Amino acid sequence: MIITVTLNPAVDKTIEIDSFTVGEVNRISKTRVDAGGKGINVSKVIKSLGGSSKALGILSGNSGRFIKEYLDTEAIENDFTFTAGETRTNLKLVDKVNHTNTDLNEFGTEVSENDLKEVASKFLKQLDEKSVVVFSGSIPRNVNKNIYKLWIEKAKAMGAKTLLDADGELLKQGIEAAPYLIKPNIHELEGFFGKKIEGIKEVVELSRKLLEYGIKVVVISLGGDGALFINEKDVIYAHGIKVDVSSTVGAGDSMVAALAVALDNNYDFERSIKLAVACGTASVTTAGTQAADIDTVMKFEKMVQLEHLNY
Repeated sequence: MIITVTLNPAVDKTIEIDSFTVGEVNRISKTRVDAGGKGINVSKVIKSLGGSSKALGILSGNSGRFIKEYLDTEAIENDFTFTAGETRTNLKLVDKVNHTNTDLNEFGTEVSENDLKEVASKFLKQLDEKSVVVFSGSIPRNVNKNIYKLWIEKAKAMGAKTLLDADGELLKQGIEAAPYLIKPNIHELEGFFGKKIEGIKEVVELSRKLLEYGIKVVVISLGGDGALFINEKDVIYAHGIKVDVSSTVGAGDSMVAALAVALDNNYDFERSIKLAVACGTASVTTAGTQAADIDTVMKFEKMVQLEHLNY
């Protein structure tokens, strides 16, 4: 079973404005609203790939009920803890003329220690050696940054494989718990090591340092240039596929979803990589944070080019 944990979900409102101009009146050409939050996005893509997951985390207020209703309608199993307050709304501004994507993200509501204990209890009691748990995204600002580290340790003790997709202090502390797989982007990798990274060779060298923590797979997303996949035996560069970009929001979540599905189904390394890159590529061709359909993913999977690196 795949379990996704989203402690700071969001209603993602995507608006398209042609030639957005700061300080002027701008006319919106298109609007869409999606149930969001990184773990929830992962669950949506898992569903589109024909897999199944259980989405857990914290929801609040009318926005939280909107997200739950969406998941129920899409037949995505979920068991969220409801709290006081209101689940946040994130604004995604897409300018198709200037080719920019701008995010305006709210902090989200604060949660109690009892809320966190309830979420932990819900996922821990379901875990065994066949489980895959995805910890991704931001957390409420009153929650300790060691939360993913603690939960990864507990999930591993139950035999589960854990995936971590976070940044900043959440990533730094989470790495100490040695999750099975991490997926930082190049900027998050630079933040972890506190230095500007020059070239793919240095990315590989630093990623190997992360393996020393006990992590089995390091995935470094490089945006439109593709991604690097590093494990103990192989370093594989998956070249980016050039497509018309509709929205970059959720592309990383799509990759994580594919990697979770690959782990759940025991895919080999190369097949896992091709599926992950195909999902990420398909994601940027869709509006908002909706999941791409399986046919689109399969089309891109055939186009993925892998290069084995010797350093």
